[in-house]
Amino acid sequence: MSEFPPCPNCKSEYVYPSDDLLICPECFHEWNPADEDDGTLKVLDSNGNLLQDGDSVVIIKDLPVKGAPKPIKAGTKVKNIRLTEGDHNIDCKVEGFGAMALKSEFVRKA
Repeated sequence: MSEFPPCPNCKSEYVYPSDDLLICPECFHEWNPADEDDGTLKVLDSNGNLLQDGDSVVIIKDLPVKGAPKPIKAGTKVKNIRLTEGDHNIDCKVEGFGAMALKSEFVRKA
């Protein structure tokens, strides 16, 4: 059994050290074990700012919505977001559209 923690990406136990980093030979992920991961969700906006639950964001490009006749326009402000796991990592209510899931790469912190 390895004395190193398993890979955070693929959970492989075949991890080996290289200088200050640990490397997974199966998925080639490299990470620093000194970096504390407290298990909290970290979501960054398009500018690299850390988002938190309850923040307000601004949509930076027109986003088409399935089943809607018009897209959500760039510059639309969304209040009181909720962060979730997954590809669309922001749950919110957009004025005029209702409940929606957005990707953080299409918003900036207001």
